[in-house]
Amino acid sequence: MKTIKLYTILFMVMFLVVSCGGAQVAEEPAVEDTSAEEVDSQESETADEEMEEPMDEEITMSYFMWDPSFEETEQIMVDKFMAENPNVTIDFQVIGTPDYWTKLEALSAADDLPCVFNMSAGFVDQWISDGLLYDIQPYVDADINPDDYFTGVFDVVRNKSTGNMHAFPFAFVETVMFYNKDAFDAAGVPYPAEGWTWDEFLTAAQALTVDEGDDGVVEQYGFWFYGRYAHIESWVYQNDGRLLNEDATRFAADDNAVEALSFLDSLIHEHGVAPEPKEMEGIRQQDVFPLGLAAMWVDGAWNINGNRETIGDDFDWGIAPIPRGPQAAGDTAYGWPDSMAIGANCPHPDLAWEFINFMTGPERTIDLTFGGKIPIYSPVANSEEFLEADQLPDNKGFLLEWANNTGPTTFTPGWGEWRGYTDGAGFEGQIDEVFNGEADLETALSNITEYANGVLERFYP
Repeated sequence: MKTIKLYTILFMVMFLVVSCGGAQVAEEPAVEDTSAEEVDSQESETADEEMEEPMDEEITMSYFMWDPSFEETEQIMVDKFMAENPNVTIDFQVIGTPDYWTKLEALSAADDLPCVFNMSAGFVDQWISDGLLYDIQPYVDADINPDDYFTGVFDVVRNKSTGNMHAFPFAFVETVMFYNKDAFDAAGVPYPAEGWTWDEFLTAAQALTVDEGDDGVVEQYGFWFYGRYAHIESWVYQNDGRLLNEDATRFAADDNAVEALSFLDSLIHEHGVAPEPKEMEGIRQQDVFPLGLAAMWVDGAWNINGNRETIGDDFDWGIAPIPRGPQAAGDTAYGWPDSMAIGANCPHPDLAWEFINFMTGPERTIDLTFGGKIPIYSPVANSEEFLEADQLPDNKGFLLEWANNTGPTTFTPGWGEWRGYTDGAGFEGQIDEVFNGEADLETALSNITEYANGVLERFYP
């Protein structure tokens, strides 16, 4: 386990003083009757005390993650870390979403957060604002070589006021179009290609919608979606649309965003190539495509592993870009990092960072990565083992190409609340009423604007 060197300690102390004091630091009174030599001596003694801490101290540190399907693999990484640090015990707990966030919020209220925990791009701004995440920028500056990481997604986990990172990505994700190649072949439809348009998509969706008995019961829809963030935002950005104002402080859907939402609604209620969301109640949203109930589906590439397990040998499938809307000048991908954070009151921040650095760097070999998620450590992501040319999808390298187009997101403080991520309310609930034929889009957007901005006003008065 590393021991922080004197210059690192001095840097962090100076950083904290400046951050807390701002422009008033220069106005602090000098310490009377204390020479520079005495100050240096005191700082050296403090550093010596840090360096003289027993290296074999027994420490137990908690780590929470949100993906039960990855528990076994993550346990291997945890065990590897403990083997290299025999005095450390990692209390590793896995809680699925949305219970994960309920649990963390309860622990936060009790001032009992785990030292290390998975952090969502959707919540990081709010947690930084609430002072719940440790500032890890000094660690990143000391230990991370930017050339070895996909640093383009680092901005999502920065404090928007200071620019400092408060979480470190372990992987990042992009939304993609999953498509059933066998269904495309049966319908005589060409596979999706770069630059394909909404019109081309609609033509494919119509050909792929199958009512075998011509009895009004659709056995296979061309497309499947509902108000989920990963389903909707992709279409907005591919039409050069925005759901937030320029400085991301208010919900303000522009004309291009409204056009995208209207197009999606038309797929259900005008063209009949997608079901109302309530038609799929009782089926996990991530199972509709792999069960063959829809031939196309937009969601996060992290679903690759789930698709492999559920589809098996039932049909051939691939991944492709989301179609471009009429306002798009090029491609704008929707992507974000999944990260690890340190609780602000963690008693062992140095150890916590050592653990995060271990879990996100070269020690996470290809066999221990998350299927469909791009490892943040670029040598692993660019390896033949990650690209898995012998498995479906056979074009997994598309993920690295598509990542070059990553653009905006709607993540803000309070995102989980106004977006309806954890409870299906807010934006998601209102849009699903439209998609279920229970409300019109204009009314829904009016309701969303009022509700979302009521939330955002708490953070941006």
